[in-house]
Amino acid sequence: MLPPTYRFRFDKYFDAPDKEFFSYLATQRNILDYEAIKWYNEFSFELRNRIRAEDQVSWDGVGILRKDGSGNVLFESVRAPAFFLQPTPAVRVNRQDAQHTLLVGDRERTSGEMNEWLQEEGSGRRRLSWWVIALILAVAGLAVLGWHFLFSWLVYRQSIKILRLPLSSTLCL
Repeated sequence: MLPPTYRFRFDKYFDAPDKEFFSYLATQRNILDYEAIKWYNEFSFELRNRIRAEDQVSWDGVGILRKDGSGNVLFESVRAPAFFLQPTPAVRVNRQDAQHTLLVGDRERTSGEMNEWLQEEGSGRRRLSWWVIALILAVAGLAVLGWHFLFSWLVYRQSIKILRLPLSSTLCL
């Protein structure tokens, strides 16, 4: 089971933050809004100069900023989660003889009572399964059909009378 992760995204076309960002920055640094805008611009200018001067700039906890051959700034995010976002192991615990209450119908019973009740029901007379009953009915139905067809065939055979005509006689219609 993994926790949610946070990643930073760099967009070279979106470089102007909105007013809420500067208000947040002013609140966090305990300065006025226009001083926060000034501080942000100085920070951005310094970061841009460091990227131009060095091959890459590593920003702890955020990622690496570097420039490619054509002078574009590329950003590679850090993928290491913080200490509070580490995977949490989930261990299933099965207790065999634990007593707990269950709601059975409208009555509340303990798990021990239910185990006793189920064992008593299992030790009683064995019930016939549904498929055994279905098999018995199918055999009986086939026997009735067989008897019916056999009886019909015998009656039909006895009711047929064969008329034999002499070969010399002609049949006139």
